[in-house]
Amino acid sequence: MTKKTPTTSLRCGVTAPQGFLAAGIHCGIKKTGILDLALVVSEHSGPIAGVFTRNQVIAAPVIVDRLHLRKGIGRAILVNSGNANACTGAKGLAAAQQTATLLAQRMGVPQHHIFIGSTGVIGRILPVSKIVAGIPPLLARLSDRGGLDAARAIMTTDLRPKSIALQDTIGGRLITIGGMAKGSGMIHPNMATMLGYFTTDVSITAHALQQALTLAVNESFNCISVDGDTSTNDTVLCLANGRAKNPTIKEGTAAFRRFLSLLTEACQSLALAICRDGEGVTKVVKIEVTGATTVATARQVAHTIATSNLVKTALFGEDANWGRVMAAIGRAGVPITPSKISVLFGGIPMVQRGVGLGLSAERKIAKVFRQKEFPITVGLGQGRHRAHIWTTDLSFDYVRINASYRS
Repeated sequence: MTKKTPTTSLRCGVTAPQGFLAAGIHCGIKKTGILDLALVVSEHSGPIAGVFTRNQVIAAPVIVDRLHLRKGIGRAILVNSGNANACTGAKGLAAAQQTATLLAQRMGVPQHHIFIGSTGVIGRILPVSKIVAGIPPLLARLSDRGGLDAARAIMTTDLRPKSIALQDTIGGRLITIGGMAKGSGMIHPNMATMLGYFTTDVSITAHALQQALTLAVNESFNCISVDGDTSTNDTVLCLANGRAKNPTIKEGTAAFRRFLSLLTEACQSLALAICRDGEGVTKVVKIEVTGATTVATARQVAHTIATSNLVKTALFGEDANWGRVMAAIGRAGVPITPSKISVLFGGIPMVQRGVGLGLSAERKIAKVFRQKEFPITVGLGQGRHRAHIWTTDLSFDYVRINASYRS
């Protein structure tokens, strides 16, 4: 299998696939000059798939998108930053519906072909007039080179835009997946305070696209944790337009598995970019749990380690305190046998049969803790199932950033 990023730097992210245009502008939600409104458009409508937050407090754009997703057809995605349009009641829902309606009218498509997203401060009424005024210049600026501006326009506390473009040959045709995401804080599985948008020129059924996106998200965006909080607006969408003219992909085929692999790689790349760009993050660590009786058990242990403030602060302080990992395993709420547990840091054994290997091993793993990225592998010794999650450290800067987020 051949995978590569596009050779041109002009068409990137969501505009890398054939038949997609994008733009990002400043419409007035954020401070002067900062991009805050993005639009991604396919040259014609096609299948769309979506995965959303499991938080029970749901932002207005998520309500609208879930409703539109029932038809399974998309044409455009409009996203604003600087305002989450969450916890805004009937007014917020009306505002979300109004922006979708106006864009649909301007484009001459049914309203359910329009998907929207919002990110930013919770509880403030969406300034619809600013978004409405921004739609005409946004449409005028659409370009196959607009992917980077779109990625910048959806940022909040992100330090840098996040985009990806990957290609593969499926059914004798070169197909491309492009994507962009935002996320920095309030990051935790199911999902996180993140938005992710993918475009592809592959020909695929709506059902197969939904299945592929769900599986890819479970192995990527649902496997990252920065601070244990999940937001009200979390959304991942994938829009396809068939421009690659490959034989239409259906579930259960070799072509589906190949597409799923490429989409999962794209999702994981952006998920890791979110971790690396996490608020105040200095470490990114992959927690992998093996030897579990079930996948659910492995995930529970991995999540407990990943969200432990004691583990996260040890990572930040570069303190090789492996006992904190052992304590997290023991309080994960699943049956374990301590005498079967093994723990490795960066591939170096520190615990075998539930017992530490002494000062010599501790000195070795102390060097691992000074690395920016490394794995922690936990063996439960009880079965054949495994799970993983990427986590980050908890730093002084995280507290500073979030203590003054609204100021």
